[in-house]
Amino acid sequence: MTPTLYLHWTATPYDWIRPGHYHSIISGDGRVHRLHDYNVDLPAHTYGRNRNSIALSCACMGGVPDPWTQPPTDAQLSSLCSEAAAVARSLGWGADQITVERVMTHAEAASNRDGRWMHDNYGPVIWGGTGERWDLLQLSKNGATDGGEQLRHRIQALLRESDARPEQELLAFRGITTIQARGRELSVQLDSLGRSWALASDLLERYELPFAWDASHRRLLIGAMDVSPTFREDGVQAEVGWPLFEMSLQSGSAPVILRGILRSGADGDRAWCRVVEFAEEFGISVGFDPLWLGERRGG
Repeated sequence: MTPTLYLHWTATPYDWIRPGHYHSIISGDGRVHRLHDYNVDLPAHTYGRNRNSIALSCACMGGVPDPWTQPPTDAQLSSLCSEAAAVARSLGWGADQITVERVMTHAEAASNRDGRWMHDNYGPVIWGGTGERWDLLQLSKNGATDGGEQLRHRIQALLRESDARPEQELLAFRGITTIQARGRELSVQLDSLGRSWALASDLLERYELPFAWDASHRRLLIGAMDVSPTFREDGVQAEVGWPLFEMSLQSGSAPVILRGILRSGADGDRAWCRVVEFAEEFGISVGFDPLWLGERRGG
């Protein structure tokens, strides 16, 4: 069954990043924070419409008493459309399939603008609603009240441009070295900023963490009950150029632990993640100069 994408704002400050509400939240600087796997249902983002859906939200509109003192930023709206386009591509949708039936703002959903009468009209007053939810009705203060249409046009344009766009510069690995991990050597790659990357499977096996690769959804499912994701602000973003994978807990809401890259090679695509980020998420002791990993000691 085809899912529906719901586009929101959080009615919070720009740095509000919390799991449980939305699959991804976009902070004021435009960074996408993936919080939950897109293949699981979350219970409380869009009233009456949470099943078979994906919720993307901009952290904004938290001004009091005037929410427009913290409006959606240009960076947020750009990332919101880019992430929605990426989801659409993963579902096999083309530009012509970006319709109000598949991609809706919460304002539109609250007013049943897709023609499905899922609940009473709690959307914008101008659409006959109670005015309880009006997310992205307007994209700027005193702006036009066709925010959903504007966003869909931008998503459509991204999908149409994707084939003609020149290839994005890929994050490059500059050299191979080894570090100590649990007292044994582990091969890592260094990027241009000196950050160490390792094969995710090597790290998981070294720390005896059970996992399964879900190729259809580009994710590693982790069977551990003693991990609590930090949802860090500096997670890997699409700008690295490589396709991304996510490492998620194998639980009901599938919280995302981290994201890494799928890097092609002679033996096919391999999943790589940043070593220090992995260590911090899994409670592993870390030392520097030179980098080494110890045991899992928890937070």
